[in-house]
Amino acid sequence: MKTKQSRFYSGLTPSGPYILARLKPMHYPIGGWESRQSNDQAGNDNRMSVTQRVLVTGGTGFVGSAVIRALIGSGRRIRALVRPGSPRDNIAGLDVELTEGDLRDPASIDRAMAETGVLFHVAADYRLWAPDHNEIVKNNLNGTRIVMEAALRHGVERIVYTSSVATLAPRPDGSPADEGSPLDESRAIGAYKQSKVAAERLVQAMTAERGLPAVIVNPSTPIGPRDIKPTPTGRIIVEAASGRMPGYVDTSLNLVHVDDVAAGHLAALERGRVGELYILGGENVTLARMLGEIARLMGRRPPRLRIPRVAIYPLAVVTETVARFTKREPFVTLDGLRMAKHHMVFDSAKAERELGYRARPFTEGLAEAIAWFRQAGYLG
Repeated sequence: MKTKQSRFYSGLTPSGPYILARLKPMHYPIGGWESRQSNDQAGNDNRMSVTQRVLVTGGTGFVGSAVIRALIGSGRRIRALVRPGSPRDNIAGLDVELTEGDLRDPASIDRAMAETGVLFHVAADYRLWAPDHNEIVKNNLNGTRIVMEAALRHGVERIVYTSSVATLAPRPDGSPADEGSPLDESRAIGAYKQSKVAAERLVQAMTAERGLPAVIVNPSTPIGPRDIKPTPTGRIIVEAASGRMPGYVDTSLNLVHVDDVAAGHLAALERGRVGELYILGGENVTLARMLGEIARLMGRRPPRLRIPRVAIYPLAVVTETVARFTKREPFVTLDGLRMAKHHMVFDSAKAERELGYRARPFTEGLAEAIAWFRQAGYLG
């Protein structure tokens, strides 16, 4: 991986948090289901045959590889769609068939979808900034359309589509949002949120109008081992664990262990209702509490400096201007500051009730993430 060099860093997830920190140069190392059921019929009394092939898109990624690991013990035949040249570390040594392809290439998706009975569409363009914001929207929306069209052509019997809590609107009173709080695309902040809202609406329309057998899951902010990229939240953990997070803004997020998210995907496959959304979250915590827990795990004092968002806007303008010339993602963005205005807290009660979903304390996810980052060489 390339060295990340900057005096400032903004750690921002699509569900909201934003941090400003002074940084030293950093190195990130590489390292029998009944088909075509109606929405009313798809319930808890049906199970998928373990003889069916399962296709997982985004199988080398943070969440995708966790889904594959959860599937390993099920006896199912697993195929992972991987991009040419993508690191395979997260699934190295696992009994998984790899097929190379690209979400933008219909022919490669058709090849991957052959003889598939179950699909987990986990892959997404997970960037919070690009020189052309429309590129992120097109990748996620068009990629999802290509995958779902192929699933219909090949007669896939069951689909779990990985959406995001980014598609849900925060409640004005600050209470946790649930699946009944859809976010209008016109109000979505940033290209990633816009793309996930548009893609989720597409899947919902295809389910209602064309019989797409899809269950939608909405993970919150996953943390834990094997965050190889790392994700924006993973960067926050690395920087905070390294003592480079002296400040924060007043915001909240929902933290969940990535393996609980993966278990939620399998529960949605087995017990989810077609066309329904299920939030796969964990605990709602303030950013200050998250950083304080990381400091405790590292034996450091927690950051005390609370930074007003308005003070960071001039820096965001500068970094975005520079990024348009360098084509490198800026560390502080205007969209990031706008997202940080909201406390992104969520309620997983529906998944708990209908899927039997459970999530462990967020502190366990942080501890395992730090242990993995240390072992993988991300921490000095």
